[in-house]
Amino acid sequence: MAVDFAGKGRRRVLVAAPPKSEIVMLRDDHRVEVAFGRGSVSVNADPELAEWEVIRPSFEEAIPDPQPRFREAIENPVASDPLGELVSPGDNVVIVTSDGTRPVPNRQLIPWIVDALPVPEENVTVLLGNGTHRANTAEEIAGMFGAEVAGRLRIRNHDAYDGSQNVHLGITGGGTDVWLDRAYVEADKRIVVGFIEPHFFAGFSGGPKGVAPGVAGIETIYRLHRSDLIADPMSTWGILNGNPLQREVLEAVALCPPDFLVNVTLNGDKAISGFFVGDYLEAHRRGCAVARAASMAPVEKPFQVALTSNSGFPLDQNLYQAVKGMSAAARIVEDGGSVLVASECSDGVPDHGNFAELMRTGEAPRDVLQAVHNREPIPDQWQAQTLAAILERVEVGVYSNMDRAEIEACKLDAVEDLEATLREKIHAVGGGARVAVLPDGPLTIPYLADQ
Repeated sequence: MAVDFAGKGRRRVLVAAPPKSEIVMLRDDHRVEVAFGRGSVSVNADPELAEWEVIRPSFEEAIPDPQPRFREAIENPVASDPLGELVSPGDNVVIVTSDGTRPVPNRQLIPWIVDALPVPEENVTVLLGNGTHRANTAEEIAGMFGAEVAGRLRIRNHDAYDGSQNVHLGITGGGTDVWLDRAYVEADKRIVVGFIEPHFFAGFSGGPKGVAPGVAGIETIYRLHRSDLIADPMSTWGILNGNPLQREVLEAVALCPPDFLVNVTLNGDKAISGFFVGDYLEAHRRGCAVARAASMAPVEKPFQVALTSNSGFPLDQNLYQAVKGMSAAARIVEDGGSVLVASECSDGVPDHGNFAELMRTGEAPRDVLQAVHNREPIPDQWQAQTLAAILERVEVGVYSNMDRAEIEACKLDAVEDLEATLREKIHAVGGGARVAVLPDGPLTIPYLADQ
């Protein structure tokens, strides 16, 4: 990574880091916009205070007219027959896509897929891969797909907790009982839709992960997120080969694989920048290679302070999801350092699930880790385990719309003035403080270059 120091009191010019992710220059006024909800918050990266690195992915330009590129992709898929030839006119088709916590461009992709299928619309079910998340409301579904499409297509929430909706398919070599949504299993043709970015357990999102845990039964989800898998150092950002969690997902999905994959990469505006279509494994691997080059950035040495976001709406709707932004930043913060995360958290902790209860256990992060060990399996243990492990090493402050008491109950610091708190953290370090800023949160995954 090449660096040019302009001298004391002047901004630091930082050149692109290989392979594609960027360490970017500060604006002339030193202000950096950090994603927050549907907008951003601004902080002053004053070079008089610290040595700053603003780390962003090398966002690809949006495809100007993506629908023709989509048609081209499904007609020339990776390691698969074209979609129109794969599906027969009488088939019942299930399209699995992410729920409202993910920025999958469903308003575009779902109508395009349905239009490309040689079956009547009444033969199509859109299944929302909620995993353990709450069901999406009718209003949220209309927001995700558009009111016209939501009123026209059969769209339903997957329910991991309803045994009657899920079918047992077998057991993986790792001992995971595999339960998948009955509608998915019994469909004549199965299509999985998603987007690809680095993922803090599974290496990358998208691909088979849209099926499991997306439309898996709760017992399967427990096993795929059990504490020994989460604790494994290979279960982390950007790793597919040798990732034990990814291996378990692959075995589970292989018992009832999708017939076709439609995955995309997104740019900073969450617009489509690439299509990865066809065989659910091979097309996904190609997309992961592109996402790795665009969004993983090496840095030379650890920082004392890092400011991150959770990439804005929809991922920053709750504190549970904000752990991803914390995790991305904590990778490059030295022990005893500080992470600040700007995450709107309009949905609170949230108030469903067990994440809040687990994080409120005891007085210290180690108490949370012990509770996970003692109570396993329990929904959301994986997120609590990850956050507690982060808190064992660094302090974490949260700037959000949540009540202070809710944040502090989860063993986090509540931040009311983001810029003032950032300055406090820098002053506490003293001279020569190094500060990393991830304006787009876990859309950029930094790592220490010697690791």
